[in-house]
Amino acid sequence: MHIGIAGNIGCGKTTLTRKLAEHYGWTPKFESVTYNPYLEDYYKDIPRWSYNLETYFLAQRFRDVLEIARSEDVIIQDRTLFEGVEIFVANNHALGNLSDRDYDTYMQLFHLMMSMVNPPDLLIYLRCSVPHLVAQIQKRGRDYEQTMSLEYLTGLNERYEKWIADYKGRLLVIDADQLDFENRPEDFALITDKIDAELYGLFK
Repeated sequence: MHIGIAGNIGCGKTTLTRKLAEHYGWTPKFESVTYNPYLEDYYKDIPRWSYNLETYFLAQRFRDVLEIARSEDVIIQDRTLFEGVEIFVANNHALGNLSDRDYDTYMQLFHLMMSMVNPPDLLIYLRCSVPHLVAQIQKRGRDYEQTMSLEYLTGLNERYEKWIADYKGRLLVIDADQLDFENRPEDFALITDKIDAELYGLFK
């Protein structure tokens, strides 16, 4: 079984992935930090190198999906292949960093890959407001995240909401603004109760 955790930057995907893996005995798969040979060039000239960077990421994420499909474990994944494409690549295209030609070619490749694999058996979406995301990003203090603008986060949030509204697979939406599932056991229990109901038919 493949369970994906989706959500904007700072929503708590990694924390929830870790805690659910510990709680259920699932195998976690965290977002790849594999070296990308285009990254340095990308930050020097984003429009020139966006297609190369995103295509490299796509190949790495597709490899992850194939590994998940071959596994007999229950895999819980921090960020899915779909988000990289539907949210972040689409945003790069909208900002003019990917030309229409490159974007169309990229999407052809993506759809070809998707014809060979299945979406997650369950997608858990952590819905957060932009003020909550900002607070969490500031709290964890990663230097490279501190320069993100409100407009950028808002744009990503809008794309997430549109994607989730059109999502056709099995979906569980968690409104996370008022939850502290890392530090409050009762908040974490609210989430596991919802997952139990979705997967095992309990608490209905």
